[in-house]
Amino acid sequence: MTIPFYVSPEQLTKDRSDFARAGVARGKAVVAAVVAEGILLVTQNASQSLHKIAEIYDRIAFAGVGKYNEFEALRRAGVRYADLRGYSYDRVDVDARGLAGAYAETLGEVFTAQPKPFEVEIALAEVGAKPQADRIFRIGFDGSVWEADAFLVIGGHADELAAALRPALAGDGGVPSLADALRVSATSLLRRPADGEHDPSAVDGLEAALLDRQAPRRAFRRLAPAEIAKLTVP
Repeated sequence: MTIPFYVSPEQLTKDRSDFARAGVARGKAVVAAVVAEGILLVTQNASQSLHKIAEIYDRIAFAGVGKYNEFEALRRAGVRYADLRGYSYDRVDVDARGLAGAYAETLGEVFTAQPKPFEVEIALAEVGAKPQADRIFRIGFDGSVWEADAFLVIGGHADELAAALRPALAGDGGVPSLADALRVSATSLLRRPADGEHDPSAVDGLEAALLDRQAPRRAFRRLAPAEIAKLTVP
């Protein structure tokens, strides 16, 4: 009789977490920040067609890091959830908090019940009429959820980037402008690992979008490369 191989639940959870965390760490970070004009989302992305930042619903945006096929599947599922809820009830019933709960349930179930956890981390942002009404959520690979006040960073080197960005994005100077937030985020995201200096030539590799606070309904607006370059000039 063969004795089945046994792994303690604690060790299994740790192994799954380490595996998923390593996959997320390989992805380029995404910054989501409350600005005077709305909510800014920005990341490094060399592709012009495979987006890491996208619209989910009228005033809600999605960003993902990690394995593209996995967070893209989550994005599509979020769009279907939002469309169905908005059609069945009312458009105002679709909010980032409900979406965050649905994503947390899905990721938590995959993490505990499937052979391999998702190697992803996602962010949801919902713009309000005023900065105080903005909502930004971070959903981890294990289904854990955090809500940020002024900004958050997901992906590789998230803690290090958050510490560098906190004085500008969550300091005592009030809500930053779009240009100021994009400039400081780009400076941190494009810092060369070799010498720690900013690489201005890499600005073409940025992907950025704004949830426009003044938009009548659909708030998501992708920033063109020329606009990004103009806004990041000191």
